[in-house]
Amino acid sequence: MNDVAELAQYITVHAGAQGIPPARYRPLLAAITHDGVGPGSWVHEWSTAAAALERDGRLLEASRYHNMARFPFVDGPARREALDRCVDVFARWAREHTPLRRVDLDLPGGPLGCWTVGLEPGAPQPLLLVCGGIVSVKEQWAPLLLRARALGMAGLVTELPGVGENTASYGPHSVRMWPQILDALAERGVEVSRAYACALSFSGHLALAAAPTDRRLRGLVLAGAPVHDFFTDAAWQERLPRVTVDTLAHLTGRPADTALASMRGWALPAEPLRTLTIPAHVLVSRRDEIIPPGDVRYLRRNLRHLHIRSNDDVHGSPGHVAESGLWLVLSLLRMLRADRRQRAALRWQLGMARARRGLSARPA
Repeated sequence: MNDVAELAQYITVHAGAQGIPPARYRPLLAAITHDGVGPGSWVHEWSTAAAALERDGRLLEASRYHNMARFPFVDGPARREALDRCVDVFARWAREHTPLRRVDLDLPGGPLGCWTVGLEPGAPQPLLLVCGGIVSVKEQWAPLLLRARALGMAGLVTELPGVGENTASYGPHSVRMWPQILDALAERGVEVSRAYACALSFSGHLALAAAPTDRRLRGLVLAGAPVHDFFTDAAWQERLPRVTVDTLAHLTGRPADTALASMRGWALPAEPLRTLTIPAHVLVSRRDEIIPPGDVRYLRRNLRHLHIRSNDDVHGSPGHVAESGLWLVLSLLRMLRADRRQRAALRWQLGMARARRGLSARPA
């Protein structure tokens, strides 16, 4: 059973990324007193709010609240129902209001559910691949594909092994996930020779592992990715949040007290990273309580074309959500070598967002 105070702390970045304002979710959190079943429980309160949004026809918002109800992972019938409602309600919204399309790929580890846009066979546009981390489902990030479409890209968003609808096991073999996705798309006639990965948190580890040998990956946008020290520094691991340890134990099928030790061999060796000639744009949170600072130093030492954006924030930079979204798009524009005026306009927006945050942080 989860510590609801810790869950409340760690949903901040996920709520912000989905556009759920604090004024909406703080009263809801105040009503949560336990992580069991029934009134006052985490799942019940989020699900009740989601159902009300559904009745009002606000489907995208409802799916987001169902997503928060199943957070951080499915551990029983209540969260399983919340995940199912999240997926179903999002599908209704996407079908009625967007060009997003559901695609299920057959991968060696089992079927992989994806949301896609613009995957017309033979179309020459570049491809954006999106994946979240160990606690976020594809429905949370799928709206990013609408931005990709506006940039002239095709796109696909999916989940890490063990997360959401992805039933594949999470282990050292998971580093093959990105190449397997590209292979499956190529079999459908989709152009995959110019692929860019927006890989958040732990999916960034898989993207960095795949990129040295898969030349179809032309650029990486990463945020809070574990690389080396996260897997090898036992002292750092002892300070990790309980929700992180419990989630990794759930995904790897290991007891919580041995899960991290079982991942020690997942650290990425330096030599393959040094061979990378593609750009890597990396979002770093200087007070990150999950990713150790040694991992940032490791990237600085071993990646040739590294572009770091550093925020004075905790994991996921919850205090910089608007800026991070603009930075993500600007990073893609740079890698695509988009028109300078377009990039300049986005840099101006990023500067304005930074200024607004600075003003709002000042005492009245």
